[in-house]
Amino acid sequence: MSVNVVRFQHREHVRWGVLRDGRITPIAADFATTGELVRATSALQLANLAGDAIDPADVTVLSPVTRNQQFVCQGANYRQHMIESGVDPDVKTFNMIFTKASGCIVPANSDVIRPRQVRFLDYEVELGLVLRQPIRGPVDVTDANLHEFVAGAVIVNDYSARDVQIPQMQFYKGKSFRTFGPVGPHLTLFEANDIALLRKLRLTLTVNGETRQDDTTANLVYGPAETLTELSRVQDFDAGDLLATGTPAGCALAVPSPAKQRIASILPERTKWDLFLKVQARRRQYLKPGDVVEARIRSADGAIDLGVQRNRIVAEV
Repeated sequence: MSVNVVRFQHREHVRWGVLRDGRITPIAADFATTGELVRATSALQLANLAGDAIDPADVTVLSPVTRNQQFVCQGANYRQHMIESGVDPDVKTFNMIFTKASGCIVPANSDVIRPRQVRFLDYEVELGLVLRQPIRGPVDVTDANLHEFVAGAVIVNDYSARDVQIPQMQFYKGKSFRTFGPVGPHLTLFEANDIALLRKLRLTLTVNGETRQDDTTANLVYGPAETLTELSRVQDFDAGDLLATGTPAGCALAVPSPAKQRIASILPERTKWDLFLKVQARRRQYLKPGDVVEARIRSADGAIDLGVQRNRIVAEV
């Protein structure tokens, strides 16, 4: 049985607690980081946590992933999103990996600040996985042992400045502006038998009540086990680190077809990007100040429910 854990500030003290029946039961121990929490506790240990409960209205909910943790991401990891991104899913045979700066992590319901120089702000609802243990060398992760490596899951919204990310070829910079990484509202910790539900979660995202993204994790191309196996050959991880597993189709970004990209490749560089920006300027889907974005991830039966994120887009002052 999964358990929803929140990190919150109450009376100037930052604590962790179990969210149950609309109330928060504080965990007695203090954990400075997400890594400390997942190393010391489990869903099984917290399932029957007792104590005086707190009304969520009396606390400030914080991100359940602390900023000391790595923020690693998969790109173009749903077939239909590959197609809308101008990638042929039958040709792309590699797992696209990039990182976001941990400084962009904010609580789930934070305002998202659109920087003054950014015109094309996009949204990307994603399933985020929080790692249970350090990885210090190559490991073979399978669906059978995935529970040993994944402690739980969170909602991530990978906000992206497309006019920085694409023309400048700067994934890291375009996706790492401050507030571009809301996480939470809570961390859902798993027991071993919950892991199978990772492929049965529905992701939805709306802007001002209009559905923009709607898909299930059954359509992930590169799953968590094979991704962690691959990344363990490349880098170290710590307990509490965050892996965002990619976004479904429905983003604001409009990418030219492969044929148009081939034509654009022979154009002068400035002309090519001027055309790209003109196409984006016609897309009403890009986020504007005042827009409200809501993201949800849950299983059909409600056994896993990662909550709801609500972000208001505001202009940088």
